[in-house]
Amino acid sequence: TLPDAKHVIHCLNIIGQVEGHYILPAQNKTTKYEHIIPALVAIEQDRSIEGLVIILNTVGGDVEAGLAIAELIASMKTPTVSMVVGGGHSIGVPLAVCAKKSFRMNGLVLGVPQTLSYFDKMQERIVRFVCDNSAIKPERFRELMMSTGELVMDVGSVIDGEQAVKEGLIDRLGGLSEAIDCLYDMIENSSEKEKAENVSDNNRPL
Repeated sequence: TLPDAKHVIHCLNIIGQVEGHYILPAQNKTTKYEHIIPALVAIEQDRSIEGLVIILNTVGGDVEAGLAIAELIASMKTPTVSMVVGGGHSIGVPLAVCAKKSFRMNGLVLGVPQTLSYFDKMQERIVRFVCDNSAIKPERFRELMMSTGELVMDVGSVIDGEQAVKEGLIDRLGGLSEAIDCLYDMIENSSEKEKAENVSDNNRPL
């Protein structure tokens, strides 16, 4: 916590592979979902934390665990902003769009591969979640997922930050300062709305 910051925000890193029910080898850089979930619960309850910035540089991992994290973040009342600094493969796409606002630094790539094409129910959950939390249409997202010839795995698309915004997948281009400025605006707008609601409640006749 920075005592001279404009607002108190928490920074949460999701890097490497998202580790779920199976322990990955020691040489893998992982984010353990059993660590992230309690942290999200604590952040949502802590009234001193005004906003959450999520820094993403993930290469996929356990899709079920990653989607659980994304769904929890999407359901938070705390103002949230995601900052995609690298990766984006597999479950990284739902994690990128789960915040109330998402940012992507220009010049980097966002992979949108479909690594579990055989698992139709999970595929539909991912498509539904991404499209519910961004401006991309389901048909276009599926088209990007099932594109061939662009990645080593021969499935998926590689799109840069500018195209990701144009497709409606990411809200805007920008770096850390733009993401934090946006989060501050969200915090201040949320505070003003709460004050207005409190005034309205106090003025209601008994």
